[in-house]
Amino acid sequence: MRTLAVATALTLTLTASPASAATTPYLPRPTGHQPVGVTSLSLKDTSRPDPWVPSVPYRDLMVSVFYPATSGHGPTKQYMTPLESERNLERQNIPGLPLDVMSTVRTNAVVDAKPAGRWHGLPLVVLSPGWTQPRATLTALAEDLASRGYAVAAIDHTYENRATTFPDGHVTGCAACEVDDQPGFWEKFTQVRSKDTSFVLDSLLRSAKWGSLIDPQRIGMTGHSAGGAATTQAMLADPRIRAGADIDGSIHVPLPASGLSRPFLFLGSMDNYTPGQPGPYDDWETDWTHLTGWKRWLMVSGTVHSSFTDLGVLAGQLGVDIGASINAERALAITRAYVSAFFDQHLRCRPQPLLAHPSPAYPEVTFIG
Repeated sequence: MRTLAVATALTLTLTASPASAATTPYLPRPTGHQPVGVTSLSLKDTSRPDPWVPSVPYRDLMVSVFYPATSGHGPTKQYMTPLESERNLERQNIPGLPLDVMSTVRTNAVVDAKPAGRWHGLPLVVLSPGWTQPRATLTALAEDLASRGYAVAAIDHTYENRATTFPDGHVTGCAACEVDDQPGFWEKFTQVRSKDTSFVLDSLLRSAKWGSLIDPQRIGMTGHSAGGAATTQAMLADPRIRAGADIDGSIHVPLPASGLSRPFLFLGSMDNYTPGQPGPYDDWETDWTHLTGWKRWLMVSGTVHSSFTDLGVLAGQLGVDIGASINAERALAITRAYVSAFFDQHLRCRPQPLLAHPSPAYPEVTFIG
C-alpha cells in the first residue's frame, strides 16, 4: 500500500556512498520568475481537542506559507532542524549517511521576505504531506508554485509525523503511528486532514496580512501519498477548494456515489500500473468513475513513490538508491510542470496545452484519461 510503503523518507534504500553523503544537498531552483519568501505560522484551533492526543485541549499546527516576494536577498529557510532530520532518518539505518544531514539542505525561500502582490491577487494552494512525513518534504514544489505567483500553505499535521517543532521549542512525535492498524483509522485520518485544512484556510483568510493578499475564490489543494489521497475528502468537506490533485496516494476513503464535480488530477507512477488489473492504483479506477467534472489521469515512467517529492532529489544527491530509473531532478521537473499547469488552468483560467494531450517535451508522461 503506497501510503504506508514510504512511512519514512527512504524506505527502499540500503546504502549511501560516503563521498556522496559528504555533499551538501540542495533543492533545485524554482522555475518561475519571482523571488520566493516563506514564513512559519503556529496556529491553534481551540474549537477541538487534538484528535490523536485528546489530553491536549486544542489542535496546534505548524504551517509554512510560501509566496512571491519583492526580493530574493536574505537568509533562506532551514529545511529541517537536526532533531527533525534525526527522527526522520534514524529508522532507516543507512550506512554512511549522517542523521542530521537533512538539516544541511540548501533551500531557495527567503525567511520573512516582503510579500509581492496586490489586493486578493494570489491564488492559494494547500499542500498536505504523506503519512508520517513532515511538510518540509514538499518544499521544492511549494517554492516553485510561489515563484509562479501562488501563495502556498504547507501543513504539518501534528502527531502524524516523526517530529514537528513549535516556536516554544517543544517537539511532537507520531502519536497517530500507535493506532494506524486499528479499524476506522483511515476514515479518522481523512477527517482530521479535512478539519486541519479548513482551519488553516479560515486562519489565513481572516488574518490581516494573508487575507488581503489571497484570493478566496481561487483556492486549490494537493499533496503526496496520504496527503494527496485526503484531498478529495477535504474538497467534499470544504467547497472553497476549487481544484485538487492526488500525487501518488492510495485512496483509503473512496468518493461517495454522489461524486465530486470540481477539477481533479491524478499523478502517479506508470511502472506500477496495468489498466484494469488489480494493483496499487485500482482504487484510482474506482474514484475515477465518481469524478464528474474536469479530470485528468497522468502516469510517469521510471518513478517510484518518493520521486514526486524532495526526497527523490535529495536521495540522489546523497548517493542513496531509491529504486527509480528516472533522473531525480527530471522527476521533480515533471511534477512541478504538471501540477503548476493544472492549477494555472483551474485557478487562473489559463488553458494549458500540456494537459490537453501528450507532450513531446515530456515523453515519460502517459495519459490514462
